[in-house]
Amino acid sequence: MQQGTSGLVDRMERHQVAIYVGAILAGVLVGFLAPSAGPGLEVAINPVLGSLLYVTFLQVPARELLRSLRAGRFLGAALVVNFVVVPLVVAAMFGFLPAVLGVRLGVLLVLLTPCVDYVIVFSGLAGGSSDRLLAATPLLLVAQMALLPVFLLLFMGPALADVIEVGPFVEAFVVLIVIPLALAWLTQAWAARRPAGEAFSSWAGALMVPLMVATLLVVVASQVPKLGDGGTVVLGVVPFYVVFLVVMAGLGLVVARAFRLDTSAGRAIVFTGATRNSLVVLPLALALPDTLAVAAVVIVTQTLVEVVGMVVYVRAIPRLLPEPVG
Repeated sequence: MQQGTSGLVDRMERHQVAIYVGAILAGVLVGFLAPSAGPGLEVAINPVLGSLLYVTFLQVPARELLRSLRAGRFLGAALVVNFVVVPLVVAAMFGFLPAVLGVRLGVLLVLLTPCVDYVIVFSGLAGGSSDRLLAATPLLLVAQMALLPVFLLLFMGPALADVIEVGPFVEAFVVLIVIPLALAWLTQAWAARRPAGEAFSSWAGALMVPLMVATLLVVVASQVPKLGDGGTVVLGVVPFYVVFLVVMAGLGLVVARAFRLDTSAGRAIVFTGATRNSLVVLPLALALPDTLAVAAVVIVTQTLVEVVGMVVYVRAIPRLLPEPVG
């Protein structure tokens, strides 16, 4: 990658929080001022989102899957914080959520799935063990896809079958998750064997922030006109996302200490427990019927709260879990 391009990518990554907030606000503005553009923008969602997920999955190293299984206490802590502690926290909040089916489903989709991409960046900025977290991401991705249907059934019960059509849901999962994941891992194999593949992977990785901006803009702009009077309800979930970040900072610290992890590994556990996988579950929300369109906006709202919260985490977590003296 040329030096000028590399510098531009670095600047975008440093200012990604402001860039993403701007993209979401621009999407809201377009959605309100030009609602007729919604259908056209909706057509662009799948190509843009599929491209973004492909680039995202490029950061999830398939070759690390076996190594992650040997990570011992760190892997155990990551699984416990994400698939035991987080569901319990969500269960405690669930009864207080707005009694709107689409809102509750959106919150469940996003909060029950751990992040596998930019969590590594933010964890590293806070002195967390990015290498161990990176090694654990393939298993976290596989585990969340296997457990998400189970969690949804536990929380929603029979009502889930009444509102979700299996066909579009499965199609979205295959087209926007399975295929990009398979292509990404094939690209990793190409990059490991050929310089051209390595160069292609590097260029593709540089598109992460622009593709994220495009995704946020088209999703928000296309879904806002469908909200009707639901905008106030969406704002009502913001406090829950903030509370989730605050609570998981403390509980992540408890899990890290329970597993007797060192400081850098402990910080990484706090971050993986707090960051969520909005991008991967967004296609599933977009496959829902129009009556549940609010779910997609609820998920994007979580992204906005989280990226701002990560700025706070980067400064706060090293203070909560400082390096040992001496």
